[in-house]
Amino acid sequence: MIMFQNDYVEGAHPAVLQKLIDTNMEQSVGYGEDPYCEEARARIRKAVGREDVDIHFLVGGTQTNLTVIDAALRPYQGALCTQTGHINVHETGAVEACGHKVLALPGKDGKITAAQVKEAHDSHWADGAHEHMVQPKLVYISHPTELGTLYTKQELTDLRKVCDECGLYLFLDGARLAYGLAAEGTDVTLSDIAALTDAFYIGGTKVGALFGECVVISHPALKEDFRYLIKQKGGMLAKGRLLGLQFLAMFENDLYMEMGRHADRLAMKLKKELQEKGYRFYMDSITNQQFVIVEDTKLQELEKEFLFNHETRYDADHTVIRICTSWATKEEHIEKLLAAF
Repeated sequence: MIMFQNDYVEGAHPAVLQKLIDTNMEQSVGYGEDPYCEEARARIRKAVGREDVDIHFLVGGTQTNLTVIDAALRPYQGALCTQTGHINVHETGAVEACGHKVLALPGKDGKITAAQVKEAHDSHWADGAHEHMVQPKLVYISHPTELGTLYTKQELTDLRKVCDECGLYLFLDGARLAYGLAAEGTDVTLSDIAALTDAFYIGGTKVGALFGECVVISHPALKEDFRYLIKQKGGMLAKGRLLGLQFLAMFENDLYMEMGRHADRLAMKLKKELQEKGYRFYMDSITNQQFVIVEDTKLQELEKEFLFNHETRYDADHTVIRICTSWATKEEHIEKLLAAF
């Protein structure tokens, strides 16, 4: 069985494993205060083009999202996001469990706009009963989105502007960031994201690490006592160097971007050839997630050999499936899948 249902079915890139093996018997202090984590932080600061950012390594995406959001919000405040946002759909109410409501907005192609954010903010404060309602204070976006789409630099700039006007934080979930940065046609760079957000994270779990995410914080208010929250929310690893070492490996020799380019190239090959075969796509994605509309009887045939994520029903006879490529996807597996289609 060949798995295409997500981008973390494999273990880790060999360079990441080798870095862990090479340092395995060394002794170091814990909780991310070791020299390897410090070296990784220095390398990432250089990559994002900012020396004034705080950098923290957390164990996973859910812990990262809820920790950043909890750091930003008071108990009566909530996070604006699209209705397909990860924190709204796929984190088992983790943000709500920390006492903060997710304020979902209808998105288009997995994204929300600056105009929607402004409207949500203004509607709250225009309501005479606003103090009886959850106050929007943070905007949560993903890049790539849950539908594989990307924000443009102008869209991010517009969101930054409206957040400044309304006194809102802007937080970007980068669980699949390499696949967004490496996509052909994007005009958004890592330094753009660092300049336009208050906090974001560089995904590792879905991009070649065994586990772990790297949070980059620029807003001073979010920096204060952040490590206390990492510990409290279960995101701090005692053997913290294992996280720093992985990001150190991924930010050597352009490996992080190389992994993104590999996955995107194979996804675009798949997309192009399926389009030539007459297949339709539910979403126009230029990243590693492709959403294909498949007739149900054909899907049953395909699933004898391949695994996909079932995204939604398209109509009575068709299903939208998500096909994910990753840093480790083999070209021959793409060829085999295309032949089966």
